[in-house]
Amino acid sequence: WCVPCLVSLDTLQELCRKEKLTCKSIGITKRNLNNYEVEYLCDYKVEKDMEYYLVKWKGWPDSTNTWEPLQNLKCPLLLQQFSNDKHNYLSQVKKGKAITLKENHRALKPAIAEYIVKKAKQRIALQRWQDELNRRKNHKGMIFVENTVDLEGPPSDFYYINEYKPAPGISLVNEATFGCSCTDCFFEKCCPAEAGVLLAYNKNQQIKIPPGTPIYECNSRCQCGPDCPNRIVQKGTQYSLCIFRTSNGCGWGVKTLVKIRRRSFVMEYVGEVITSEEAERRGQLYDNKGITYLFDLDYESDEFTVDAARYGNVSHFVNHSCDPNLQVFNVFIDNLDTRLPRIALFSTRTINAGEELTFDYQMKGSGDISSDSVDHSPAKKRARTVCKCGAVTCRGYLN
Repeated sequence: WCVPCLVSLDTLQELCRKEKLTCKSIGITKRNLNNYEVEYLCDYKVEKDMEYYLVKWKGWPDSTNTWEPLQNLKCPLLLQQFSNDKHNYLSQVKKGKAITLKENHRALKPAIAEYIVKKAKQRIALQRWQDELNRRKNHKGMIFVENTVDLEGPPSDFYYINEYKPAPGISLVNEATFGCSCTDCFFEKCCPAEAGVLLAYNKNQQIKIPPGTPIYECNSRCQCGPDCPNRIVQKGTQYSLCIFRTSNGCGWGVKTLVKIRRRSFVMEYVGEVITSEEAERRGQLYDNKGITYLFDLDYESDEFTVDAARYGNVSHFVNHSCDPNLQVFNVFIDNLDTRLPRIALFSTRTINAGEELTFDYQMKGSGDISSDSVDHSPAKKRARTVCKCGAVTCRGYLN
């Protein structure tokens, strides 16, 4: 009986179970129609010296929630999460008050139970978003999502893409007309030489050219294979990264979960390709919100801009810093149109596991491989946005 609709999978499953209907396409069969699995714990009380938890059953509506004795619950992880959320809430309340709150060991206050339910729903939503991101990505590195700061869930108007999305009227089809026939692209005259530039990488797959110099990688017409040393950006992100909620008011950020060597490729910056005129119009709207997602493709001209506000990849969540650990380079692979370079982010120094990834939205200071003469900056803004990077060299504003 399933029909296309805009409601969530959970809502459909709850409706099916409530009406005793099966639907294989959403996982409700005769075998599991009456299954009960703990989704999360909502509340706590003690009656007659017995501990009880209010259980939300997975795939069942809230009206079927039941109080269950602790001894019947075989979900240690959920019990631990419940306890952690309760203590986090109490610690937050105590920070804002001079007095010490007395905790009721017989029942939870409604405000605490409400917070615990919100955290449980947030945790489920973020896990689903994480799963969706990893289904959509086309690179080796995994994507994780984490929020231990507030109750913010997944962004409601963001769509993950792996490559540029052209706006109506813009064509990105411009395939390379020639390719190399090298047996070893590292030692022979290869695609970069044909373009009049140096090979961008050394034998350790680290970038060796200064910022401002374009990268020309081997393309689909080349006879070299996928292990070619001149195919670094097109292999995609190799590192496991985490989109996390920052504690400094910058919203979401990105941190690496593994060590990244200096001068290594980290990720591409992708989004919707629009005209510069459209970018000016959108920029007015973004200024009012204090956000920066417009990136000019001004390698040789200023016709196009990348807007990563709604369409993008992990780079959408990378924050600005006046002392960044990532540097921008222009890359050409199959599309050799100099108006439409691909944007790649390389590490400027060794980045340790757990460190946040950042780049300078003005490209004015990027460690030991920077150049103040480079001008591949995001689209110009009309309103000044306060910088929260906290770097010693912070300029005070993002623009």
